[in-house]
Amino acid sequence: MKSIIFMGTPQFAAPILESLIETGYNVLAVVTQPDKRVGRKKELHQSPVKKIAVAHGIKVYQPFKLSGSDEMQELMDLKPDLIVTAAYGQFLPTKLIESAKIAAINVHGSLLPKYRGGAPIQYSIMNGDDKTGVTIIYMVKKMDAGAMLAQAEMPILSSDDAGSIFEKMSYLGRDLLIETLPKIISGDIQPVEQDENQVVFSPNIEPEEEILHLDLEAKEIDWKVRALRPAPGAYFTNFKNKRTKIWDVTPLDEITTLEAGCVVEVGKHLLKVAAANGTVYSINEIQPAGKQRMDITSYVNGTGQGLKVGQKVVEDEQ
Repeated sequence: MKSIIFMGTPQFAAPILESLIETGYNVLAVVTQPDKRVGRKKELHQSPVKKIAVAHGIKVYQPFKLSGSDEMQELMDLKPDLIVTAAYGQFLPTKLIESAKIAAINVHGSLLPKYRGGAPIQYSIMNGDDKTGVTIIYMVKKMDAGAMLAQAEMPILSSDDAGSIFEKMSYLGRDLLIETLPKIISGDIQPVEQDENQVVFSPNIEPEEEILHLDLEAKEIDWKVRALRPAPGAYFTNFKNKRTKIWDVTPLDEITTLEAGCVVEVGKHLLKVAAANGTVYSINEIQPAGKQRMDITSYVNGTGQGLKVGQKVVEDEQ
């Protein structure tokens, strides 16, 4: 069976690595991002990919910067048949890409050429797309720009968030890779160049993109909340004078004449708020600053007591 260097970091990449091992490919080494300190105790946590590699006794490389490192030279000296990457987190130098005897390929979480970059799943939800998918491409120096070797689609459901799509997509990518690798190895595959006129970029999410603004319609608030869940989360900078994370909403099929940010209806188990253009959404889960996440029943009967219809509860930060 052909030899592979696998490069990946998050849970998205874990089933892909596991499947390569189980299928019998000779995984010579695994490259993943350095361990991170997490939580209040700042304990070191291994990436999901590293955990699998360690469990199978595969050598792990974790350079802070791959380019020019001693680790990169060691990897090139392994002379693998294939390099397979899946959400690794660093650019691969051309010298490393070219060290693969057959090919260096990437399992990318979007329907390329749409959503090149580091946050394709988040942007597909945030933009209200009804589908996403996985594309396997040849690796080139330009980000996510290589010729396409295979592609598979999956729907984005109204109940999906970034977490659920990541999980489902990891298995879609796993199956597509295992199906496609023999064709790449044999040369029985027809690469398709990406249409540069159709390229859409999805750069990493910046902190300011986590903010919910009053110019968003109800459906757009829902899209953004789900796109940024389970992390980092979306928030209003000023909800009842506090920075408040919104974890779950339902856009409603009703309209209001109230200004965006005003309470449309409130009850023991209900809080409806006006959004842009007269649209309305109900908040299902909320987290005021300094509080735990809570369902809307807990909120309106506790922190949110005294809310009234017509009250402006959301203000954009000036």
